[in-house]
Amino acid sequence: MANSKKIILKPFFGAFIFLFISSSLFSNYDKTNILNNWNTESDELIISATKYYDSNQYALAITNYQEVLKQGTGDSIVIFKKLAFSYAKSNQPELASKYIHEYVIASLDPSFVGHSYFDGIVDSEAYQLLADTYLKQVGLWSIFCFYVAFIGFFISIVLNFREKSDRVANLLMSAFILIHSVFIIHIGLYFSNYQYYLPHVFYISTLFSFLYGPLIYFYFKRVTINYRFKRLDLLHLVPSIVLIVLLFPIYSLPSDEKLKIILNKERPYINLISISKLISLLIYGGLVIKMYLNSIKINTYFSKIVFNWQRNIVYFCSIYIISYGIYSILILKKISSGFLFYIQVVSMALLVLYVSYTAFVQPSVFGVLRLIKNNIQPEIDKYKKSGLTESLSLELKEKLQFLLEEKKIYKQNDITLQKLAQYLDTTRHNTSQIINEHFNLNFFELINKSRIEEAKELLKEEKHKNFNIIDVAYEVGFNNKVTFNKSFKKYNQTTPSEYVKSLVA
Repeated sequence: MANSKKIILKPFFGAFIFLFISSSLFSNYDKTNILNNWNTESDELIISATKYYDSNQYALAITNYQEVLKQGTGDSIVIFKKLAFSYAKSNQPELASKYIHEYVIASLDPSFVGHSYFDGIVDSEAYQLLADTYLKQVGLWSIFCFYVAFIGFFISIVLNFREKSDRVANLLMSAFILIHSVFIIHIGLYFSNYQYYLPHVFYISTLFSFLYGPLIYFYFKRVTINYRFKRLDLLHLVPSIVLIVLLFPIYSLPSDEKLKIILNKERPYINLISISKLISLLIYGGLVIKMYLNSIKINTYFSKIVFNWQRNIVYFCSIYIISYGIYSILILKKISSGFLFYIQVVSMALLVLYVSYTAFVQPSVFGVLRLIKNNIQPEIDKYKKSGLTESLSLELKEKLQFLLEEKKIYKQNDITLQKLAQYLDTTRHNTSQIINEHFNLNFFELINKSRIEEAKELLKEEKHKNFNIIDVAYEVGFNNKVTFNKSFKKYNQTTPSEYVKSLVA
């Protein structure tokens, strides 16, 4: 009985399989047939559109091309090109410009904007906007940027060949000018639209975003206290290393991929980089200003020219930080033109030009550390073999600052190096070393300079206005008026009497 059921079911099962396979084949046939009909229709539209285009019947050609574009079966790049040409020949500049732009984005060919087929619409506003955006052009801003960048590159090389100068300080300044010049030339490429034709320059100046602050900071540290680098200072490069790792995938892209990013106005990580760079500039800028103000109080070997140089660099850097803050806000709001956008470029350019001017007109500025060495280095060299450790040196420096600022030991008219050493609970040798290494002065210069600063404060105070100048001299620790007058003029380029008169005025 069971066998008979199997015999009866077999024909039905076979029929079911046959129907299923037939249905599937018929269905696939229908789909293939519809697709073939669709492609055939698209091909016919393209063929007819091409015939209309070749016979200058642009309105009919446009209708067919638009239909093919709507179906999405044709080569969109070719269709964009034909529509751009057709609308241009039909004297419809706005629509022509629309498809020129579409073609540029799809084909990655910005030079297409300059095709001779668009000669009839070159005066239109829509086309001019495209031409200004994509075609190579050299205007005043780009010429200015290339000119300043060239000077910057030249100066960054020349500074390293200065004789009788501190090579480390000059290397830091030359690197500082170099990265500014790279940024300026990058902006020049942007203004001239060469960024589309040299896509590998994409983000090239971004690589140095976190070097501006450290370079100027260590430059000031070098020229004010003759700082020597330590291994720990390499930590200042960590942000730059992290940035390189972050941007490496972008730098390794082929040119077409970079061009695609540029054309689509994409800026990977731009908000993160801009904010981080601004924070870096603010931190290092604050350190530089603090160091500059301290150097005014400590250093006595610098001439007026050198002090003016350092002051002006601080001013220019401050202006740059402010301008970059404005630039960061514009970047966050995706604004890349206008008066505010150019402020950063101008501030950078002025800094480069000022350094270049100084390098040729006042070259002694870049030899200042040699002057310091001539005066101080012999004093420092004799301490090279001393047993004073770095930690003890810093501890003694803090003690000395406390004695000067809080205890005002310089007011003692019989203060000596030996007495000062006893206050510090160390040797005369160590005391002399501390003064030379941390203040760039000898013992007598340190005491007299402190006394003169105190005298200036006393002369400013209301209760001392009726004092005789000699009384003030005795008050701060001098034993006679002659020594006081001589020291006062040395540190202030004016006599005590003239100083008092200037206060009244």
